[in-house]
Amino acid sequence: MIKHIFFDADGMVVSKPYRFSEVLARDYGITSEVTNLFFKNEFLEVETGKADLKEQLPKYLRQWGWQKSLEEFLAYWFKSENYIDTEVIKSIKSLRNGRIKCYLATNQEKYRAAYMKNVMGLDENLFDKIFVSCEVGYLKPSAEFWSAIDNSLGELNKNEVLVWDDKEKCVAGAKQIGFHAELYRNFRDYREILGNYPIK
Repeated sequence: MIKHIFFDADGMVVSKPYRFSEVLARDYGITSEVTNLFFKNEFLEVETGKADLKEQLPKYLRQWGWQKSLEEFLAYWFKSENYIDTEVIKSIKSLRNGRIKCYLATNQEKYRAAYMKNVMGLDENLFDKIFVSCEVGYLKPSAEFWSAIDNSLGELNKNEVLVWDDKEKCVAGAKQIGFHAELYRNFRDYREILGNYPIK
């Protein structure tokens, strides 16, 4: 019987039409080839709370040729990804009305996490609890990420937990520690697959 469901943010609850790298390249000519060094190195430290985005990013912005301020870059970035999937949100609300515990589990750094909560409404009015990598200290799909969450919730009955994610490696990571996990492709498939699970 499923009693706890974890939802991914980007690619599920947040359904943006374009990746930020695509928007940045389109609007400012700053391509992923230019930004990869940051996002594949320092940004991983930022996402686990070991470094601060506002301290790490400015030197890269200068290298990329960004002509505006750091705050303007962050505002542009976060706004470009502000796309809530209303169908998923309705499903979460319906599940919670049926007394299913619903959680957000996402890899994020602290400033975008705050934007998601305060501007996008992805807060504890919508979810029973929110787990963000910069606060957990680990990234999905690591076992440490899920173990830390499991411990904070009092060691759940793993057979009662369902994890949704749009990345195969994150689904595999959740399954490795014993949770049910499904790949999110689109809302139609989600609804059909969810219907196959026994829901409390």
